Amino acid sequence: MTLIVRRRAFASVAAAALVAGGAAGFGLTEPATPAYAQALPKTPIEAPEHPPGSFANVVDKVKPGVVAVKVKLDNGLDDDDDGPGSPNMQQVPPQLREFFRRFGQGGPGGRGMPQRGGAGSGFIISADGYVVTNNHVVDKAKTVQVTLDDSRTLDAKVIGKDPKTDIALLKITESGSYPYVQFGKGAPRVGDWVVAIGNPFGLGGTVTAGIVSARGRDIGAGPYDDFLQIDAPINKGNSGGPTFNVNGEVVGVNTAIASPSSGSVGLAFAIPAETVQTVVDQLRTDGKVVRGYLGVQVQPVTKDIAEGLGLDKAKGALVDHAESGTPAAKAGLKSGDVIESVNGAPVNDARDLSRRIAGLKPGTEVKLAYLRNGKGDVATVELGTLPTDGRVASRGDSSSGGQPRLGLSLAPANDVGLGDEGVAVMDVDPDGPAAAKGIAQGDVILDVAGTSVSKPSDVQAQIRAAESNGRKAVLMRVKSARGQTRFVAVGLNKEG
Repeated sequence: MTLIVRRRAFASVAAAALVAGGAAGFGLTEPATPAYAQALPKTPIEAPEHPPGSFANVVDKVKPGVVAVKVKLDNGLDDDDDGPGSPNMQQVPPQLREFFRRFGQGGPGGRGMPQRGGAGSGFIISADGYVVTNNHVVDKAKTVQVTLDDSRTLDAKVIGKDPKTDIALLKITESGSYPYVQFGKGAPRVGDWVVAIGNPFGLGGTVTAGIVSARGRDIGAGPYDDFLQIDAPINKGNSGGPTFNVNGEVVGVNTAIASPSSGSVGLAFAIPAETVQTVVDQLRTDGKVVRGYLGVQVQPVTKDIAEGLGLDKAKGALVDHAESGTPAAKAGLKSGDVIESVNGAPVNDARDLSRRIAGLKPGTEVKLAYLRNGKGDVATVELGTLPTDGRVASRGDSSSGGQPRLGLSLAPANDVGLGDEGVAVMDVDPDGPAAAKGIAQGDVILDVAGTSVSKPSDVQAQIRAAESNGRKAVLMRVKSARGQTRFVAVGLNKEG
């Protein structure tokens, strides 16, 4: 059985660096670089159409900009505390929990389970020491260190994290001028050579090579999947490291592999550099990512739907409905419209539309070309803010003494593509009462105490009502990611 596994190394040796390939560039603003800073490379390497048999020149240029990332988890465990097949599902990145559950890999001894904490890889993107890695490498980290190619181990701090794309930005705390690599200026093509340098199994500085096998892969890891598939060998500890093209430019960030045995079988997945740069820009400026919001429920245009609408091709995003008061509704979009492009860029399907809109900042004005009753039109929309940050009794949200706590982060289900009713579970505190009852990321709460809910505040109101009535638990009707509905009684803990 094939599993998608995000890799981390758990060897106790200090990790060294990884490099891998990715995609296009949004253009990070280059910092003011002192004359002695070593840009890697400032001038792209001249590469023939068919590269020679050695990647040595590329490796020599970029290897100093790749680092190993070592973390100590906030629960006091490090990479020696867990062995392969750890049964603790809450240590698995949230986007992958349902994947392991679905394929029966959640129990003790399940092969392919990511281990808890430890080490991964990353790469320096500026002379003052900003480092890109995966969110799942540093998630829940108490301390973070990076090991450079020259064997120096330095402390780093987490500037910001984005679980939805699995990107994190670090900053080396010691001042200095560091060698850095640059993002590619264009997306790689299928068949292009790529080189990965990383820290598999704690073997820092390991170099592997391959080609881009496919683009636009959706592996079920998150709402904005758009992975590059590469066949360069990627293993535990390669997570967060870069994929380079033959010009020595970063085209992706290695994040996951598909494997029946937990080892490399030539199926690795990297986040495209275009996505990485967009996320890193916001993390660097604001410490968080805020995404654009359109406010439509959409679905793919299947062949049957295309025929029914008289379309030549099964492309675009079919609008099921526009939520009242949202940017889409204000722009006049209606049920039955087919969105064909965003700012002139074709929309392939519903997920493509979601990725494009989420990649833009709130307040951005976009032009949506759409079909209505066979006639084309263009709507100008000013994007709102994606309302996925509403939280109910979440990990820090019960700070006011005496409020009931469930340990859940919630958002309206229709805002995150999980149906037209209920409230979606975005994250679960592994130590909270909801987790103890089996509520998981991706579940949808349909009603609480017999009352239907559609937004986080509805859940909060029913919890407070139950508490005021002296109840020690609240009954919820929950729909799992598989579509099964069940009742769950969750105890109402308090935090003072």
